[in-house]
Amino acid sequence: MDEDEKKEIRAEFGKVVNMTPSALEDWLETEDSQRVGWTHEGEDESVGHHSGRRIVEIKRKKTADYDEGDYGHMKKVIGYVHRHLAQRPDGDVRDTKWRYSLMNWGHDPLED
Repeated sequence: MDEDEKKEIRAEFGKVVNMTPSALEDWLETEDSQRVGWTHEGEDESVGHHSGRRIVEIKRKKTADYDEGDYGHMKKVIGYVHRHLAQRPDGDVRDTKWRYSLMNWGHDPLED
């Protein structure tokens, strides 16, 4: 992955992850956060919830310390958020699983 691609990934990640690390950490502690999302068989934590914890780690790192795994996860987050936003339900989304799932991935659609 060259520097231009890394710069592009960082920029898009910065756009789609619109929650601060502390706001995301607080959200991940809520019951609403923990009750949504898809879970691998035999695991207690949803994929999105785990992703949220990983996003916090990435956001707290210095850019120079990002490794290939960080960039891979950033790309995964970007893809998920874009796909999920395209499935926005009609009406008020404030208290929906759709919003809560996005928030586990660091994006609060009410902040757009």
